[in-house]
Amino acid sequence: MADPGQAVYVSVTDFRIHHPRHVPGAWRTALGLRRSWPRLDGAIGLWLWSQPLKLRSGSVSIWQSEADLMHFLRSPVHHAIVGEYRNRMTGTSTGWTAAQLDRPRIWRQARNVLTSEPNPDI
Repeated sequence: MADPGQAVYVSVTDFRIHHPRHVPGAWRTALGLRRSWPRLDGAIGLWLWSQPLKLRSGSVSIWQSEADLMHFLRSPVHHAIVGEYRNRMTGTSTGWTAAQLDRPRIWRQARNVLTSEPNPDI
């Protein structure tokens, strides 16, 4: 459990699925990952988002530290997901340290990133 007064690391991903036939599998995979979230070391929170008509989706994840995110990115679970979807989507990610676990503020910042910065890969 995160201390609300402690700094946290936020990661925002933004993916474009190349073809509609890949959407159901990609979203099932994301939902499966969401179910496992409470068991990941350092994971605090996860929002999944999507724009189905644009074949666009992603996540906003909150971690105790950037090191915890990096540990997840090196995990077998993440490698399996990347291996399965590498040729089926493109995307970007960004991250920052938030001064504290303020979910409404983090969500607003993430929405600003997703709506105000054009993604050249999409």
